[in-house]
Amino acid sequence: MTASRTDPIYVTQPYLPPLDEFIPYLEEIWASKTLTNGGPFHQQLEQALCDYLGVKHLALFTNGTIALVTALQALRITGEVITTPYSFVATSHSLLWNGIKPVFADVDPLTLNLDPARIEAAITPQTTAIMPVHVYGHPCDVEAIQTIADNYNLKVIYDAAHAFGVEDAGGSILRHGDLSVLSFHATKVFNTFEGGAIVCPDAKTKLRIDQLKNFGHVGEVTVVASGINGKMSEVNAAFGLLQLKHVDQALARREEIDARYRELLKGTRGIRCPEDGGERVANHAYFPILVGPEYPLSRDALYQKLRDHHIHARRYFYPLISDFPMYRNLPSAHRDNLPVASAAAQQVLCLPIYPALQDAQVEEIAGLIGAWAATRASAKAMAEAFA
Repeated sequence: MTASRTDPIYVTQPYLPPLDEFIPYLEEIWASKTLTNGGPFHQQLEQALCDYLGVKHLALFTNGTIALVTALQALRITGEVITTPYSFVATSHSLLWNGIKPVFADVDPLTLNLDPARIEAAITPQTTAIMPVHVYGHPCDVEAIQTIADNYNLKVIYDAAHAFGVEDAGGSILRHGDLSVLSFHATKVFNTFEGGAIVCPDAKTKLRIDQLKNFGHVGEVTVVASGINGKMSEVNAAFGLLQLKHVDQALARREEIDARYRELLKGTRGIRCPEDGGERVANHAYFPILVGPEYPLSRDALYQKLRDHHIHARRYFYPLISDFPMYRNLPSAHRDNLPVASAAAQQVLCLPIYPALQDAQVEEIAGLIGAWAATRASAKAMAEAFA
């Protein structure tokens, strides 16, 4: 492919199974006339996801953000919650929606997940919980975070939006903390068009969460909590059941693309491909690179050059959450408090990765990044030779 190509390559693209495989599910919905309120597909998907992910209890939601909001309510979190500035805004927005003050802590330079040492330093008498994110699907230091939580009597809610199917040595990464929250948005490795879920440790917690996502109803005329409408529809649940039949194939293709990028970019001066977080099973949800000062173009210049070639990489995560207007006046949002996250936000660029991405497209993207580095290096060498 050349620069004359006009068909865009986006940073991601949802996996869609053959349409004719979805029609029988829709026919069942039309026949039953059950569209929502915990119908048969909803119940089947909850059980199927528990089986696939290796967890005991799971509550489906209309999206991951409502799931985060509900998880905080289910654990009755108040006061301050320590969280990361290096994520999508839904993470901290869920705190504001609950009247909770976010306290930002810096991230680890290798994994870009919350740094446990910075978590502990941020604890105050008002701290009630920690909300880490498994960034790019790479696990947080769950043992260190749990030790801190136990020592200070704090709850832990993991934003696991990126972590579908990820496992550490002991099994699903979703088993850690008090609750883990998944997103099934169209951009995720497993999607239900829109959707999400809360992984629950026991049946009692799941029951409370199921009540909260259904307005607090416990019967036809009884409401016990100020819940919300967070239910997943039957159409979304049916699509999820179909997606589960294809997800292993989609994840395998992502792994191939990840490996190819790494091979092609290896040795490109100034480009670093972050390693994993020690997971036993990865999902390759994203392919971030860090554009360092040794690379001849700035991150933003590289981003624009790729766009000029109709390649739509994304700067995940830039700006930091702490830079947005509703957060920037918080004392913890000051950049002096977040040097590692601030540096990463200025360097990160996520390259396209999705199952339908072709090998030739991967090679084009990596080739352009390498060629620009080589061209600038050659020009610099020639200038020095004739100086």
